[in-house]
Amino acid sequence: MRLSHIPLRLTTGAFIFNAGWGKRHLDEDAAAQLQGMATTVIPPMGRLDPAKFGKLLSYAEMTLGAALLMPFVPSRLAGLGLGTFSGCLVTLYLKTPGMTLEDGIRPSQQGTALAKDIWMLGIAASLILDRKRPAKAIAALK
Repeated sequence: MRLSHIPLRLTTGAFIFNAGWGKRHLDEDAAAQLQGMATTVIPPMGRLDPAKFGKLLSYAEMTLGAALLMPFVPSRLAGLGLGTFSGCLVTLYLKTPGMTLEDGIRPSQQGTALAKDIWMLGIAASLILDRKRPAKAIAALK
């Protein structure tokens, strides 16, 4: 992990871990509501029992958050997990009626809460694409 990755991984990891931690004891109605939203992006999620879905979502978010926080997890791997997660959130934003203005991209008032998750997609891209320069390439620059 590069020094420049620490702020990216620390902020997103803590944010996502906390979100998962808060979902540990969802009631049936809250879990069903989240499940309904998730089926917009991943329809097979509708086959799960809402309580089980809520637990899985909580554990998945805590696992992703922990992976981002752990320095021994390679940044590219953590970025792939974050990219998958944030890609689903952005897809949810784009597919949910009323979240965007008429152009289908810019957020409506109620869509702003989901549209803001695009920052995680940008962080994921940075973690995936950032590469250490090989020693020979650095030496050639000198």
